[in-house]
Formats: sequence, structure tokens, C-alpha cells
Amino acid sequence: MRIQTKFFGEMEMAENKIITLEGGLMGFENYTKYVLIYNEEGEGKNIMWFQSIEEPTLALPVIYPEVIKEDYAPDVKESFLEPLAPLHADNTCMLLTLTVSADIEKTTANLKAPLIINTDNKKGCQVIADNADYPVKYNVYEAVQRMKEASAC
Repeated sequence: MRIQTKFFGEMEMAENKIITLEGGLMGFENYTKYVLIYNEEGEGKNIMWFQSIEEPTLALPVIYPEVIKEDYAPDVKESFLEPLAPLHADNTCMLLTLTVSADIEKTTANLKAPLIINTDNKKGCQVIADNADYPVKYNVYEAVQRMKEASAC
């Protein structure tokens, strides 16, 4: 199917790539169908776009949590995840939304409200983590610098 995107224009997208968020994203509850678009060729790149296929201007940068916080483990109520079942380690994908600043050192990730996706059935949801120490604005630049320093030791 052809979709219109914010940053990449019109694209061809296989229907089996569509991710359905029954409740939409917080603040965008009316839009429930999304695809992941990679900035560079091939999957496995760190930053992607979570692009609505219903609203071309709705595209959020997202990142895998382990890229910025290796020990990320959100505490989430099981009832939030029931619509995604069956979930297990091999079919669960977690993403964090980014707020990108013109000053790269001020880019943040939302640790409080991750996206959780079942990669088998392409169902997803955005949840609120109960972890008190997970902020909405987690500084990505500082986190990457700390990880680099730790790996250099």
C-alpha cells in the first residue's frame, strides 16, 4: 500500500508492517495505525520514525531503550499488556519517543511512557511505567556519554 509520510514523501509499505495501537498514542488517540520507518537502509539502526499512516504529519522519532539505558526495565501493570497477548521475550519490541532539540545536548527520551509492540501480531500500546525514577525527559546526550565512559574503562 502507498502511504504519505512527513519526512520521506510517498512510500510503498507492506500491509504486514502496520502496527495497530488500539488506544492510539497519548494525545493522538484518534490515530491507531503506524509503521516504523528507518532513516537509513536496513533495520537495526538506532533512531527510527513512528509514522502514522492515517495522518502524514504525525511522525515521532523513536529509539530502542537499550541504546541509551542498558538497564531499562519499566514496571507496567499486566492489564495494560493483555490486549497484546501473547507476549514473550522473543516477540516484544519496546521503543521510547524522543524530543529532538536543535541543541543535540538537549535531546530527551520519554522513559515514563514507552511503546510496547508484539512483533508477531503487530499490536502495540503506549503505557505508563510505574518506576518513580523514570522521567519524561531523560537526557539522551548525557546518557550516551556515560555509556561511552563506562565502556572505555
